[in-house]
Amino acid sequence: QVQLVESGGGLVQAGGSLRLSCAASGSFSSYAMGWFRQGPGNEREFVGAISRSGTRTYYADSVKGRFTISRDNAKNTVYLQMNSLKSEDTAVYYCAAEYTVISGRNPGAYDYWGQGTQVTVSS
Repeated sequence: QVQLVESGGGLVQAGGSLRLSCAASGSFSSYAMGWFRQGPGNEREFVGAISRSGTRTYYADSVKGRFTISRDNAKNTVYLQMNSLKSEDTAVYYCAAEYTVISGRNPGAYDYWGQGTQVTVSS
């Protein structure tokens, strides 16, 4: 069993930065982690993922070069650093855990989800 709690969301101006954190309980280092987001009226969208060791990451094209995922297995935490934010990044952001080496883009494959944190980017 893994419990995930996101934090760090808020209101930021376009061009600004935010760092989201996702604190986990349980066997965190056994899980690959993903970040997803869901804007108003939209389906949940893949943002990026990181392998359970932290050595591999990959991102959606919409955030590549602007967002960075990292993890600290000693602190049971995964991070999403978001730079050069745009209004279209406004969404509720979720972290998720999958019991595998590296997780994918399919939200249905993930085993556990956090409650989400709101990010609002004003233009």
